[in-house]
Amino acid sequence: MDMSPTRVTAADLCLVNAIEDGLPLVPRPFEDIGRRCGMSEAEVIDGLRRLQAEGVVKRLGVIVRHHELGYRANAMVVWDVPDSQVGDLGRRFSAFDFVTLCYRRPRRLPDWPYNLFCMVHGKARDRVLEQVDHLARECGVADIPRAVLFSGRRFKQRGARYSRPEET
Repeated sequence: MDMSPTRVTAADLCLVNAIEDGLPLVPRPFEDIGRRCGMSEAEVIDGLRRLQAEGVVKRLGVIVRHHELGYRANAMVVWDVPDSQVGDLGRRFSAFDFVTLCYRRPRRLPDWPYNLFCMVHGKARDRVLEQVDHLARECGVADIPRAVLFSGRRFKQRGARYSRPEET
């Protein structure tokens, strides 16, 4: 296995800087980035794939700014699921279009018995509660302890930062 450090070129730096604040909201974001970096759309895509494969860029993902889309009732639903069922139930929860993320976390007993978390976004609290009840019924877990934790505060969402600020 080659453990030599990755050589980052000026073109790589341009790509990394271009994606730090998210992809441009245009029909062809990689083409737009290419124009800024003097590359073709295909070169941008290939360059980002290579940077990911080399571990320079860990992952590309989407940050949905749900508030701007009108989704103001946002809840993390936490479940106390038998450990043997967490994986299966998490996959089942994730299949519902109103579940935007679902993951396992360790319990913190005795105060925190929950080990499965899923996020549900909605335009109204009552609709989110209906969706949670629907999820529980459809998955056969209506009797499993859960808590619905609505967001009370909005935090800034942003992607990874790769470049360092100028040193003064």
